[in-house]
Amino acid sequence: MSSSARSKKDRIDPSALRRTLRIIRPHLPRHLLLCGLGMLALLADVVFRVLEPWPLKYAVDAVTSSLGASMPDSTPFGLDLTGTVVAAAIGLVIIVGGRAAANYLATVSFAKVGARIATELRTRVFDHVQALSLRYHQKASIGDTSQRLVGDMGRLQDVAVTAGLPLVGNVITLGVLLVVMTLLEPRLALIVVVAAIGYLLLSRTSSPEIVTASRSTRKGEGSLVGAAAEALGAIRVVQSYGLEKTVAHEFAGGNEKAMKAGVRAKRLAAGLERSTDVLVGIAQAAVLIAGSLQVLGGSMTPGDLVLFMMYLKIAMKPLRDMAKYTGRIARATASGERIADLLDEQIEITDPPHPESLAGAPGTVEIRGLRSRDGHGRPLFDGLDLTIPEGQHLGMLGPSGGGKSTLVSYLIRLAEPEGGVLRVGGHDVRSVTLEDLRRHLSVLPQESVLFSVSVRENIRYGREDASDAEIEEAARRAGAHDFVSGLPDGYDTVLGNRGDTLSGGQRQRIAIARALIRHSPVVVLDEPTTGLDPASKAQVGESLRELSRDRTTISITHDAAAVEGLDRVLWLEDGAILEDGSPRALAADPDSRYARWMLEQRADEDAPDDTAAGTGPDDAGDVGHDTAADAWSDAELDAWHLEAPAFPKEARS
Repeated sequence: MSSSARSKKDRIDPSALRRTLRIIRPHLPRHLLLCGLGMLALLADVVFRVLEPWPLKYAVDAVTSSLGASMPDSTPFGLDLTGTVVAAAIGLVIIVGGRAAANYLATVSFAKVGARIATELRTRVFDHVQALSLRYHQKASIGDTSQRLVGDMGRLQDVAVTAGLPLVGNVITLGVLLVVMTLLEPRLALIVVVAAIGYLLLSRTSSPEIVTASRSTRKGEGSLVGAAAEALGAIRVVQSYGLEKTVAHEFAGGNEKAMKAGVRAKRLAAGLERSTDVLVGIAQAAVLIAGSLQVLGGSMTPGDLVLFMMYLKIAMKPLRDMAKYTGRIARATASGERIADLLDEQIEITDPPHPESLAGAPGTVEIRGLRSRDGHGRPLFDGLDLTIPEGQHLGMLGPSGGGKSTLVSYLIRLAEPEGGVLRVGGHDVRSVTLEDLRRHLSVLPQESVLFSVSVRENIRYGREDASDAEIEEAARRAGAHDFVSGLPDGYDTVLGNRGDTLSGGQRQRIAIARALIRHSPVVVLDEPTTGLDPASKAQVGESLRELSRDRTTISITHDAAAVEGLDRVLWLEDGAILEDGSPRALAADPDSRYARWMLEQRADEDAPDDTAAGTGPDDAGDVGHDTAADAWSDAELDAWHLEAPAFPKEARS
């Protein structure tokens, strides 16, 4: 990276704090009453701060006068020395008590506002992240996004209460005290003004560096969480390949980098705080000298000097606090920027303003003129056309990267193509709500992820209003009821992370039950039996047959047995349909990709027993046929059709 690019990258955005406030502002109107109560309490706290030194002034002047000094009005309201001191003491207790009550009320009020706004903002950000397309999620780090949702949001909330609230009160206090001190003694007030200007100069120099360091710290922590989440998510691979030391070394490197940035931010903040302490000390010394000279000259009473010194102490506290809170606010601003960056991510896929309804629509799928690019920006689909009638069982074959899963993601609007029209049930997918569209299609992916809740709730995610009886019926139809009933708590058994406490076949059957309960007219099966052993594949196949009954089914598969049970097969390669027809017709063409693929699949299955690659089942010594269809007799093909696990016989050609 060039030095100019690096300097531009590290430049402080002057609107960083405004960006943070902008994401909070929409949530404030709902809490105006509580904010108003907090502000009133804050103003009362300021009033009590201004009044607090006066009882001490009167007491000091009264005692000084009793010792022989000549001072006018040393005992106000006609009280004697004892009465003045007692009244001053009582007044001090009342003022301190009132200030404590006002401060408590302000703190609690703003703490409630902060907690409620943080909760609403976290929900808003989470909803926004869920609405982002796959294009974002494929590039973003899960750990970093989680850090923004939890860590950055928590820091923003904490600083708003622990730093923002005192800072507002201190700024108001400083302004009021400057006015009061100017009225009492303009020349001494000038010292406070000079100290405030000195602080602003110090802060102007240090604050940008603190913000830069804080931003680096938060970014480093986000990367660290991302690295940890990635490593722990792939812990089986890490342990299987003995990568613990490698992963730990990479984590330690990121940890060290984040630590250095954090130490730098704290060092800069501490430097600003200590410089402010020195500045405040110099201001107090100057006021002490100038005030003492005025007392000796008779223009001020000792009580006035005490009053002014206490005002100076109160006025200097905001400067100390602003220095102390600068680091916290800088870190909160860095966190706010990260949250704002997340909210600035454009939502590409939205509901139409006037949606159509898919209720009662048939299970037809139609694609016209589809155009799009792959994840690397290269052309993928260029004018693809496809029609799937209601109830048809369609298989998609072809090499990896041909666009099969991408096509499905366009159908359910997980991503948007560059052009073309996709219709489901006769409706353009962009003319219906995402909820309605995804209710109309059930997708069973290759890896069916379950959640860390009960089996019953995992199935109910398919349709939230499903009754317990419907859930158990769906489990029976999916072939899951028997093993679920054998779990420690049956349907109330809470599963482990991603359902890893179950076998692959068990997870798939629960996922099939979840899809069954949706009653969707269109079912998409994306390699649902990949990675399963033959026994599990047979069990899942029975469940898939039940899932696809009387529904339009799109099956992405490399399972030869499943393909033979379909009505129609497409060969999709490089975004184009190169072959389209019934399995029997394509198998009968010796030059078709499907026929060659079937022979390869059969050769793989029979490799231990057959020496002639591409031969089918033994048929009176009939080996080495030129086509996949001729490799077996009609009786053998029919027998294989009956054994195909994925679909019912009445759905086959």
